[in-house]
Amino acid sequence: MRTPVLIDSSLEKHDRIAVMTFQRNDLRNALTGTALIEDILQTLAWVNCVEDVSVLIITGEGSAFSSGGNVREMNEKNGLFSGSVQQIQDQYRRGIQRIPLAMDSAEVPVIAAINGPAIGAGFDLACMCDLRLAANSAVMGETFVNLGIIPGDGGAWFLQRLIGYQRAAELTFTGRIISAQEALNLGILLEVTEPDQLLCRSLELGAQIASKPPRAVRLSKRLLKYAQRGNLPDFLDLCACFQGMAHHTDDHAEAVNAFLEKRPAAYSGK
Repeated sequence: MRTPVLIDSSLEKHDRIAVMTFQRNDLRNALTGTALIEDILQTLAWVNCVEDVSVLIITGEGSAFSSGGNVREMNEKNGLFSGSVQQIQDQYRRGIQRIPLAMDSAEVPVIAAINGPAIGAGFDLACMCDLRLAANSAVMGETFVNLGIIPGDGGAWFLQRLIGYQRAAELTFTGRIISAQEALNLGILLEVTEPDQLLCRSLELGAQIASKPPRAVRLSKRLLKYAQRGNLPDFLDLCACFQGMAHHTDDHAEAVNAFLEKRPAAYSGK
């Protein structure tokens, strides 16, 4: 599958790591009123189909990770926010709500490198990722209530799975902005770095993951996602099935031989 041509983002590949960078700093990388929704969807479809990508990093160019919804469009009732109740519902379903469905279906680990404010839907996008690192200057918040709306992109589903119902409820009901340090303390973030070290550290973490057998990484990602919604007996059946698949890969044999021979493994992705 060809590398997608994105409109408001860049897409680079570093060995087995893909880095998607939002490039609408003029709108603080807002997800609405830009082409970022389509860019995200195209990128996720691409990484699912190409075997030489093991990790996707999402970050923003400029001062913000993403400001979420375009408030000017809300005020002018344009785009996603225009029309009747039925029209707005349909526009959410056919627009921004495609992001959580695509993120939930991502077959490789996705890392959010939060370079600046992640607000509203921008914060929710970060919460949809598997791992989150942030610059120590970043702030974030589930701020929908401040504008008299709700997390229409599915954020209420993701946030409470990260930090539990009570803490998610407090952030959702108050709409308050939190620092990177508080987000780390709450368990939203994995790590906090200096701003100029964020991408480097994200690539380092991505490289650790990408150095593992590619098929085992993808199968492990599918198992982690299924474990969030499946019951234990069915989950164990799926584990047995995936394990049978893994035992018949060339990379499993290489991993075992490398371990016994005390040498670095060289994986083929087969």
